Amino acid sequence: MKSSASNTTEINWDSPITSLVNGKKPSPYLEKLKEAGVSSLSDLLWILPLRIHKAPPLEPFREALLDQFFRGSGKIIHTEIRPAFGRRGKGNILLYNGYVVVKDDLSHESLSLRWFNLYPNQKKQIESLDHISFLGLVQEFKAQKQIINPQILTSIEISPYIIDYPTLNKIPGSTFKKAFELIPSILWSKVPQLLPELGYDDKLSLGEAFRIIHGRFPPEKFNEKLKAQAEERLIYEEFLIDQLKIQTRRKYIKRKVAPAMSVSETQAENLKKSLPFNLTIDQEKVFKDIQRDLSAGHPMMRMVQGDVGCGKTIVAYLTCRVATQSDYQVAFMCPTEALAQQHYETFKALDPNLKIDLLLGSTKAKEKKNILAQLKNGTTQITIGTHSLFQDSVEFHKLGLAIIDEQHKFGVEQRLKLIAKGEGTHSLIMTATPIPRTLSLAQYGDLDISSIKTMPSGRKGIKTRITEKTNFEKYLEFVRTRLLMREQAYFVFPAIEESETTDLQNVKESLKKYQALFRGFKVEVLHGQMKSDEKEKVVQDFRDQKIHILLSTSVIEVGINIPNATIMSIYNPERFGLSSLHQLRGRVGRGEKPGFCFLVLDKELPPESYRRLEVIEKNLDGFIIAEEDLKFRGEGDLFGVDQSGSVTTKKLANFLTHTAILEQVVQDLEGLKTGHPELLMPIFEKLAKDQKILDTI
Repeated sequence: MKSSASNTTEINWDSPITSLVNGKKPSPYLEKLKEAGVSSLSDLLWILPLRIHKAPPLEPFREALLDQFFRGSGKIIHTEIRPAFGRRGKGNILLYNGYVVVKDDLSHESLSLRWFNLYPNQKKQIESLDHISFLGLVQEFKAQKQIINPQILTSIEISPYIIDYPTLNKIPGSTFKKAFELIPSILWSKVPQLLPELGYDDKLSLGEAFRIIHGRFPPEKFNEKLKAQAEERLIYEEFLIDQLKIQTRRKYIKRKVAPAMSVSETQAENLKKSLPFNLTIDQEKVFKDIQRDLSAGHPMMRMVQGDVGCGKTIVAYLTCRVATQSDYQVAFMCPTEALAQQHYETFKALDPNLKIDLLLGSTKAKEKKNILAQLKNGTTQITIGTHSLFQDSVEFHKLGLAIIDEQHKFGVEQRLKLIAKGEGTHSLIMTATPIPRTLSLAQYGDLDISSIKTMPSGRKGIKTRITEKTNFEKYLEFVRTRLLMREQAYFVFPAIEESETTDLQNVKESLKKYQALFRGFKVEVLHGQMKSDEKEKVVQDFRDQKIHILLSTSVIEVGINIPNATIMSIYNPERFGLSSLHQLRGRVGRGEKPGFCFLVLDKELPPESYRRLEVIEKNLDGFIIAEEDLKFRGEGDLFGVDQSGSVTTKKLANFLTHTAILEQVVQDLEGLKTGHPELLMPIFEKLAKDQKILDTI
């Protein structure tokens, strides 16, 4: 394929995108690409087409098949162009809709062509034609074949491929197409590869894969099977790039110097003996992992994952004690004030002599000033708080350990800001949303992950039921029975108050209803619009059993630990994610009494929504639920600040559907690290210069 670039000897895939015009006046569309982040030719490679097909040969109209591209030519026997119902384009220009009927050159048949939102110059072009060659996708309207917005072919020779590129950052696909036309053909055989030694190129090289995907491949050899192989090769490359970034971050962490913290075996045993219960097998193992990390001289980056109620907090407490006995301060960041308050009370009960401060957004100015002063002079050993901890005004005397509870509730930048308050700060990340294996490979490969699966003894478990209108009265009677047994209940709603746009059940509107249904029992509300002191009083009254039923939003998802509460009723459960439902359910069954969770429906749900709830009804294992939740939520942006949702930086790779390829990449890299580590070092060094990669640790 010809290129407009006159000098191809100096241009390569690392060349700037503007080099495609080679000394000429900068092209406006190339400048637009540069502004959109496509700065080099290699960046351009990863702008993948939405679709690519072999261009069809010129055929008679009878060969036009529905939903397939067709190429034809003929005499225009009818033309009709009218204003497009007042629609206007750029510059407020009036647009038009066009309709022509074409009589086939190769038969006696005719075919309709339609255009929508034509600009005046396009209208003029169509009106000037008495004969037309065209290419487009065949569709059907009122049992008649037609082609919508066909491409008008101005020459007999057309491209061997039909390629459609996406619109990105308001840059149309046609702009990308133009840029690819300017790439010298000789470059397609010189696509650089990170690690050609991995052996995956025995099937198809990276360069060949890009040539196939971008239509720079002999059309006679092109087929769907080959296209699928090319996509698989690019998926492998995307996973490879991610894994190399993860390994780079891991190496960078290991190089950093951190305070060595350690306690003797006797001290560790004394710490465990000071607890009012014995550790489970998993808690013992995780604590040993943490002790080893803290004494290693480089920053600990460990995630402790475990189901709701498995005892992560006790492990965090023991970790804090190792740090304080080594004369370092600890920052313990929680997503909610309720959870911070709970951890504060737990720690104080375990050791009243510890100097612990609670720093919240609601902390009064005078008290906050005093806390900040004691943090700065080193009096405070452990500070437990919310987002307030990473504010600029918070300065530590000697921060050595940062603990982040429910990491997914925070952004990457917030975590980094907290860690940056110390030199080589150790990090312990805790999550009650277990990380599936594929996600741990794709996103958390730079973290050491410990799991707590054994639950503390004495738990009676939780039973879960989907409750519909047909058994609603039976459900109410069951709740009434448990209340008479002096137990308590949470009723959780997705909204605080009534809304014009949704028909969700809400806290405020439900108060009178449930006060009437449960006469003789105290019913109160708790939600995010209440003041901090109001919320604290309600929670304390519930803890003191002055309140029997607490109507709440999901603010109780974490941080509320009231063993006497045995019933969790979640209304409109289809509006909550699986992990949130599991977390809410974990508020009950925490003591010696069994827990009961009801997913209360007020309408019939679509099959998929109902199946989601059945996952919760049939499973108590958070690891299984996390796998299912991941399928619904998507994978998120692994190297940016977005940590969940459908946003992803990858073009083709998806670790949910391409698990086998991801595991192959991990296996291949492990083999290379063992057999030829010298091949990886230059790549690690190069990637380590990219601050964006390092800034996400």
